[in-house]
Amino acid sequence: MDTLMKKNLLHVIFGMATFMIVIQISSSSTIFAGATGDLEEQVMDTMVEGTENHLAYDHSRSYGINELGSMEDDAWQMVGKKGNQFVVNDQPFYLNGFNTYWLMVFAADQSTRGKVTDLFKQASSVGLTVCRTWAFNDGQWRALQKSPSVYDEEVFKALDFVVSEAKKYKIRLILSLTNNWDAYGGKAQYVKWGKAAGLNVTSGDDFFSDPTLRSYYKAHVKTVLNRVNTLTNITYKDDPTIFAWELMNEPRCTSDPTGNKLQSWIQEMAVYVKSMDPKHLVEIGLEGFYGPSTPDRVQLNPNTYAQQVGTDFIRNHQVLGVDFASVHIYADSWISQSITNAHLQFTKSWMDAHIEDAERHLGMPVVFAEFGVSSKDPGYNLSFRNTLLNTVYKIQLDSTKKGGSGAGSLLWQLFPEGTENMDDGYAIVLSKSPSTSDIISLHSSRLGIFNSRCSWKCHWGCNKKPALDQTFLYHDDL
Repeated sequence: MDTLMKKNLLHVIFGMATFMIVIQISSSSTIFAGATGDLEEQVMDTMVEGTENHLAYDHSRSYGINELGSMEDDAWQMVGKKGNQFVVNDQPFYLNGFNTYWLMVFAADQSTRGKVTDLFKQASSVGLTVCRTWAFNDGQWRALQKSPSVYDEEVFKALDFVVSEAKKYKIRLILSLTNNWDAYGGKAQYVKWGKAAGLNVTSGDDFFSDPTLRSYYKAHVKTVLNRVNTLTNITYKDDPTIFAWELMNEPRCTSDPTGNKLQSWIQEMAVYVKSMDPKHLVEIGLEGFYGPSTPDRVQLNPNTYAQQVGTDFIRNHQVLGVDFASVHIYADSWISQSITNAHLQFTKSWMDAHIEDAERHLGMPVVFAEFGVSSKDPGYNLSFRNTLLNTVYKIQLDSTKKGGSGAGSLLWQLFPEGTENMDDGYAIVLSKSPSTSDIISLHSSRLGIFNSRCSWKCHWGCNKKPALDQTFLYHDDL
């Protein structure tokens, strides 16, 4: 039986089963008591149980998990924001996602392009719906931007392929537009270009303040947003496959601990992106460190250095044009490299604080856009990695069930087989880690239940309805 027939058969069986559930419940006395809400609750509880049973037997099918989040095939529409929730077609969208930064470079070589397809196929099989990746490679090997406003068309076509292929597997993309770090060029490369042009720039942080370097960056933004995909003929700024634009990966400006220099840059660039593309969401790419504007929160930072890097979580995210907050979680880099339970304690307090601040001070969703643990850490084992994933997912679900700001998480990072040479220690290869794959898949299905529960012919949101509270949502035996 081919994939399309399997997919259609699944829809028929799922629809018939749901119909029979409704008929069975409708015949009970609760309906005559006028318990419409109870009907919805019972139907959803039965769907939850059925979903868990399905997952217990088969995680491998490429069509399964994603389809549980919607009772019908809605049009592929832009992701938007309503208060502290993401929405698609005016229905809540909680996300389970991943990072794979090197997709464009792999797609630029025909010998490795197939790995991009493999990755999206495997990610889809466990219900992952959002991928964060780079839409830049500045002045490096296989560069997208070889010099200011000079592009390699073949590499751009590779990015076209990434976007096109993601849509095939119903995966949306967060596209980051440059890097704080030297890898793939980033701000250091912009400074090199400035020096070559005769500018009086001396450090990477001049990227944030020098008018010419700002203009270089804005020209890149304009080029990417207005790119017409050679495979789909859709302009990037009109493509619903793109979940959001990220201004920069992990911006820091250590030369100005007050945060004013970086704040000014964020203000200019967020508005610039929005002025050109008001349809897509925009986020900054921050790690989540608290700064001078919130002295009562700096003790939550992982170390004292974190408040001296020129970022300021709440102040930065109050900028006009920024739609949601981003936070990264690296206890093994920030607390200690050796694995201890303190890593889990930090993860919980870090997430709880940012969810609270996103709700109380920002009124926006927060995405934990990078989290993971390195297999190179002293004391690392698979059990700890699985515990970390369960910890992050549990905290997100605690927020989700209350209609809170915890909108999703993106693990760092997912690899297909045959790409281990790119592994920085954090790579997860699903086929080689069945226990980890099960955890990811189960979390996807849990979020799918919330998404469908909020959207399935209902007139209320998750934050207006009593939370689901059954073993399925929090049982972590996997």
